[in-house]
Amino acid sequence: MEKEVLFSVSDGGAATITLNRPIALNSLSTDMLKPIGEKLKEWQANDQIHLIILRGAGHKGFCAGGDIKTLYKARSNQEAYKNAEVFFEEEYQVDMAIYHYPKPIIACLDGIVMGGGVGLSYGTSHRIVTEQTKWAMPEMNIGFFPDVGAAYFLNKAPGYVGYYLALTASVIQAADVLFANGADYYMTSDHLHTFLTRIEQTDWHTMETNKALNQLIEDYSSKPLTNSKLASLLNEIDQHFSKHSVEEIVESLDHDPSEFAQETKELLLSKSPSSLKITLKQLIDARNKTLEECFSTDLILAKNFLKHEDFFEGVRSVVIDKDRNPQYFYKTLAEFTDADMEKFFQDNSGTVMK
Repeated sequence: MEKEVLFSVSDGGAATITLNRPIALNSLSTDMLKPIGEKLKEWQANDQIHLIILRGAGHKGFCAGGDIKTLYKARSNQEAYKNAEVFFEEEYQVDMAIYHYPKPIIACLDGIVMGGGVGLSYGTSHRIVTEQTKWAMPEMNIGFFPDVGAAYFLNKAPGYVGYYLALTASVIQAADVLFANGADYYMTSDHLHTFLTRIEQTDWHTMETNKALNQLIEDYSSKPLTNSKLASLLNEIDQHFSKHSVEEIVESLDHDPSEFAQETKELLLSKSPSSLKITLKQLIDARNKTLEECFSTDLILAKNFLKHEDFFEGVRSVVIDKDRNPQYFYKTLAEFTDADMEKFFQDNSGTVMK
């Protein structure tokens, strides 16, 4: 069987990590995360490695997120549940290591970049989007919550754009990703390919890495052909998503007759009520938290969601049966009370969650 993650190093000192599950849109497994973490440590200590490229195999995307089918098995037995816990622990450790990495890491956000793919790339030093980028935190579609440090980084987007992206699970493209602080540079796919070839052909041993890399990026980057839609909607997004509860957001949207507001309201009401409420609290609580504190909360939430029937129902409807017709236990926002919500933020090891 071909390896799910590939590692290579050029003669000039550029290392490459390639997520190698193109049929699964390079979705992450525990078997991929462990070696990535180990290799990052090894390369950090190696003076002959000057920078790292992070990319996905195939033509469809960088990474579609975590391997949801594996997580779905967590309800079947205790071993499967423990395996799912280990996945989240490994994933968050790798993501945090990337934030603190002392050498440049270039993330190639070409094609689909969602969920765990966003988490893996967000902390890199140089994030490049293309005309093919489709970026999202889509967890709301499966009755989950935006993890992988999302509460930390979505609070860094302008205004309440991060809240809008989290609660609606909207898919955005290059100009909007740049506006939302999810990327640093834009290149066409063709230019990105040439840029990566140049990196691999360059002798980095003889150069001041950051200066030379920034010059190369300047040579190949440009501006997206379209303007950011999110930028043009910022006032409306801030007006509605600055509220302190999901009920208030829905009410605010309901009173706005604009097409954007009405479509957004319908989109929110199609999501899991428990996911919406937990996610908004997660985002609000995280405003003054450190990265590590956000990941710590993510781990508590993730383990509790693995005992939450609405998560499994969301996955069933989207990934397993694909009927897109989830029958959630909590059918309305009112049914999922503040007391229910608070339980998700507590370390409830061994407790079965509704």
